[in-house]
Amino acid sequence: MRKETRIQRILRSIVRYVVASASLSIVFYILFALFFSTQQERQLQRENSLYRERYSRMREKEKLIGDVVEGLLDKDDAIYEELFETPAPSLDALTAADLIAESDSLSESFYLSSAASKSGSLMAMAHNVDENFAAVFRYLETRRDSIPPLTLPLKEMSYVQAGASVGEKHNPVYKLPMQHNGLDLIASQGTDVYAVAGGTVSSVIHSRRGLGNVIEINHGNGYTTRYCLLADMKVSQGQRVRGGQKIGTVGISTSNPAPHLHFEVRFKGKVKDPVNYLFASLTPEEYSRMLYMTTATVQSMD
Repeated sequence: MRKETRIQRILRSIVRYVVASASLSIVFYILFALFFSTQQERQLQRENSLYRERYSRMREKEKLIGDVVEGLLDKDDAIYEELFETPAPSLDALTAADLIAESDSLSESFYLSSAASKSGSLMAMAHNVDENFAAVFRYLETRRDSIPPLTLPLKEMSYVQAGASVGEKHNPVYKLPMQHNGLDLIASQGTDVYAVAGGTVSSVIHSRRGLGNVIEINHGNGYTTRYCLLADMKVSQGQRVRGGQKIGTVGISTSNPAPHLHFEVRFKGKVKDPVNYLFASLTPEEYSRMLYMTTATVQSMD
């Protein structure tokens, strides 16, 4: 066997030194990474912690929003049933929550599979919407005389004009909780008042007390509307009026010095909440705000 030359021994030593140095460097890097974090890693850890906290809060808000939406759906069904005297058509709801996994980890494959599984539900829901609209139109065609009055008694009215609606409210005259059977609509004295639908004037009351001057219109379909606290009255008993026709102006009475219109809706003699009949004349945003105003107001103006 040949003896190693001096150069070979030097090369071997250099190789051993390089390998040993590289191994030590790797070991030291691993130990450093295990026990020490770089500034970037610490920043990422803080962001992850913040995202975890935000995610937890978002889950709580999602549940709260879900409860609110469920309440709005119940309210919407109640309004529909009150107006059309039939249960609201069923509609399978498809919410964003249905697209979120039960686990906290979401992958691309999950989104793809969820989108594929929900596409059929979307098509079915669109079909149900078409069927429900068709059912509503068929119902209205067969019961055309049951369409309730759905317009505003004051033109260019805003939600800020809405006061107390039907329910037990604090009476400003007697200073006691009393049943309030209409909707207070704040307006300046002399503001024009319009019939919300066509019909026949069934009653014209002249009075300076209580609800003051009152016009009652029978719409011939079980519905009657009453316009109270009027100043001028432009119609007479037995007169036919059309929807949108001016019938009087806003006034006051001796017991109600604040000018406003007290508006009532009744169906077969039963008091109804007028707010439920105004959605067709307002934007969704205005209508939701009016609902809040009438619910939050605890004192009537008459």
